[in-house]
Amino acid sequence: MAEIPAGLVDALRRATGEVGARATDRLASAHDASHYLLTPQAVVRPRSVAEVAELFRTVQQTGAAVTFRSGGTSLSGQAVTDKVLVDVRRHFGAIEVLDDGARVRCGPGAVLRQVNARLLRYGRKLGPDPASEIACTIGGVVANNSSGMACGITTNTYRTLDSCVLVLPSGTVVDTSSDQADAHLAQDEPDLHAGLAALRDQLRADPRSVERIQQLHSLKNTMGYGLNSFLDHTEPVRILEHLVIGSEGTLAFLGEATYRTVPIKPHVATGLLIYPDLASATASLPELVSAQLATVELMDATSLRVSQRDPKSPEAIRALEVKEHCALLVEFQEADAQALQDRLQSANALWDRLPLTVPAQLSTDAQARTALWRTRKGLFAAVAGNRPPGTTALLEDIAVPVEQLGETCEALRTLFTKHGYRDAVIFGHAKDGNIHFMVTESFTEGSQEGVERYAEFTEDMVESVLARGGTLKAEHGTGRIMAPFVRRQVGDELYAVMQRVKALADPQLILNPGVLLTEDPRAHLKHLKTSPVVEEEVDRCVECGYCEPVCPSRQLTLTPRERIVLRREIARAEHAGDTPLVRTLRQEYDYDGVDTCAVDGMCETACPVFINTGDLVRRLRAETTSGAEQRAWKVAARSWDVTSQAGGFALTVAGKLPSALPRRGSEAARRVLGAEAVPRWSADLPSGGRRRPVLHNDQAEALWFPSCTQTMFGPEVGDVAGENSGGVGKAFQQLCKTAGVRLRTPESMPSLCCGTPWKSKGLSAGYDRMRQKVLEAVRDASDGGRLPVISDASSCTEGLEVLRADAGIEVVDSVTFAAERLLPALRDLGVLPEPALPSLTLHPTCSSTRLGLNPAFEALAEAVAQQIHVPLEWECCAFAGDRGMLHPELTASATRAQAAEVRSLNSAAHASTNRTCEMGMARATGKPYRHILELLNAAVH
Repeated sequence: MAEIPAGLVDALRRATGEVGARATDRLASAHDASHYLLTPQAVVRPRSVAEVAELFRTVQQTGAAVTFRSGGTSLSGQAVTDKVLVDVRRHFGAIEVLDDGARVRCGPGAVLRQVNARLLRYGRKLGPDPASEIACTIGGVVANNSSGMACGITTNTYRTLDSCVLVLPSGTVVDTSSDQADAHLAQDEPDLHAGLAALRDQLRADPRSVERIQQLHSLKNTMGYGLNSFLDHTEPVRILEHLVIGSEGTLAFLGEATYRTVPIKPHVATGLLIYPDLASATASLPELVSAQLATVELMDATSLRVSQRDPKSPEAIRALEVKEHCALLVEFQEADAQALQDRLQSANALWDRLPLTVPAQLSTDAQARTALWRTRKGLFAAVAGNRPPGTTALLEDIAVPVEQLGETCEALRTLFTKHGYRDAVIFGHAKDGNIHFMVTESFTEGSQEGVERYAEFTEDMVESVLARGGTLKAEHGTGRIMAPFVRRQVGDELYAVMQRVKALADPQLILNPGVLLTEDPRAHLKHLKTSPVVEEEVDRCVECGYCEPVCPSRQLTLTPRERIVLRREIARAEHAGDTPLVRTLRQEYDYDGVDTCAVDGMCETACPVFINTGDLVRRLRAETTSGAEQRAWKVAARSWDVTSQAGGFALTVAGKLPSALPRRGSEAARRVLGAEAVPRWSADLPSGGRRRPVLHNDQAEALWFPSCTQTMFGPEVGDVAGENSGGVGKAFQQLCKTAGVRLRTPESMPSLCCGTPWKSKGLSAGYDRMRQKVLEAVRDASDGGRLPVISDASSCTEGLEVLRADAGIEVVDSVTFAAERLLPALRDLGVLPEPALPSLTLHPTCSSTRLGLNPAFEALAEAVAQQIHVPLEWECCAFAGDRGMLHPELTASATRAQAAEVRSLNSAAHASTNRTCEMGMARATGKPYRHILELLNAAVH
């Protein structure tokens, strides 16, 4: 890893305030979704446009350069650098809906899915719809002029950007929303203003240039700068505004973007058209385009085979015996139901003409449609995740006229065979003639074999695409991967115009050097990423970053992607014999990678290859846990009744003492026994709870498995649920009694636990002991699995699901049981009146989300409250059992945005599905949180 230039970090800190210069900071940010790897000198997180302007002045003085990154989902190498990396995710994520949703103003760090979630209530959305919308950001969408499934070239950023705030390399701030924006640009940047005007006039006066520009942009095209700006706009400030779109951070910093939104067409039908082969599928494209389908997404045979490995893949894919088959995922979108039915009816004649192997069936069912799109949107990462360990996924992105697509695909398949890429995959946006294809290559340290094969393949591919009137980059941006070929695509004259644009806007070349334009014919073959074989989770990861927006530690330490890439960097340093770097990375990883991971598994819900980084962290915790701690927790597993009661008793006693005493006591114990072994006491912790009951009933219809958190942590005292609600355990018992549901528990219930405390800490011996106890007790008490096991805490439900494995035991969460069994019975009995609470804010937990409990959670909420709020800023609270007591800074960071939204809602009550999550949210918001069953019980007459 290269040394940091002397004085650079101090200069950056004077300019911006947040600068990461540790080995962990630099190497974690060296990776993005592309196949390039460069280690930055420092990672800067500016907090405002003013700080960015000051940063630019500092960079010019120090001779450095800057590259911008937000989501890190870019695939073409435009977000990596060996200079200064500017990360905008932390402080530029603002979203403001304007004009009843007709416009939306966003910071560059705002995630696309979050923006669309804000717009949903207005029936609007952003025009660009890339497959990576779960993680990509506004900054990246603008920088790459990203498009996606349906938007084509009609509703992309170029067509729907309303205005923006730019920071030029000189430090000048340009707000294009101002009526005087062009005059201000002329005054503040006269050379830039005059130069753009001169280029405009030069291009418009040359019919050949006009014709070539129009031809280039009749397709999706992100190669080089968007010279169509000079034809479509007259004022230099508008030309600049639209040149920045697709400029990949080489002309200016985007501080803010305001979009004109597009209406959502809510009536949708989606389905798969399955063809015998790729040729027949592409041959049908002209007819499908004429049918005005909103989307036509191509998946070749290899794509389908990979998708079949996903247990959540639609039945239409999993049931297919794939040979040379090809599928087109098609969708109609209409404003009203009748228009959709008319469209489907008129399409029947088209389906009959197509050479389909399976009759066409388009579904309006939301669940079926979601499954299809989930498979398609996760396709790149899923395919890449199934590559051989140690290889690198290389994704290309081209567009050709639709009538040329079939011939182009066949030509590509010939090239795959010629160059030995036998597992290559083709998929993409067939309606626009835009396809992606992926090959896997082994770039080995010290060997040029893979590099040269890739170079020869790329050269052949470029010739093939350009010969068919295509573009070498359609929507992923030029980046490093295609910068050497821009001149070949656009010609010398237009390339000279692009060079002049760069010189006018960035005369000192401080913005993203080496990206988009280059004179190095082998630039695309340098800084290629290698992938050392490390461990199962690490080896599957494609570094796409889909996991990052749902990670509760992302604003504090590391994201799942960063945890994984640092494991790779440790392995790389070990292989290189760099002992000091290995030592440094391991020391920093203890806190950043292990201690502050909530192991909530939310990363798996977003990961297209289903990596649960929590599993990796749990294993690492097990490796570093001392033998004494393992033995102590194994003893605790044997006597959990005594242990859990002792914990509750300690909290009760602590709550009665002056707060300084238990605080000092816990801190002293942490110093002696270890900060990761002893939770930190705080005054907001509840008193201890009560020992769990043992119930006997030969006529029981369910086996109740109350959570031990009820013993350790007492219920919230007072509020809408009553002064002595007794917590979720008492509420569940009373609800079952009222509904006529008989319960029993295992005889040894007070000594049992779902095992989560041991599993999350990597305490394998204690976990195995508890698992054995639970399975024996539950088998016996449930009559060999005849009775379902009901858990009253969602994290415990998930823990029991894991613990039971294939033991033949059914585990049901109390929320699901209440929604499906208790709620109908209570209504039939007439004991549940109309909702009395005026408003209720819900906190879904990571467990309820992973288990799919949230619809039942909301159904119970609707039974007790007139208005239900689920915060748009919702995410895992990161309390994570005792993690919030070990590292309260983790919960504070994870809940900051949600807590502000909750306080602004000011609901009459607040509910969740898990006691420790309720504690975490109460700490974060200052509002009392209860289990939803407590509120349901309080509502029953």
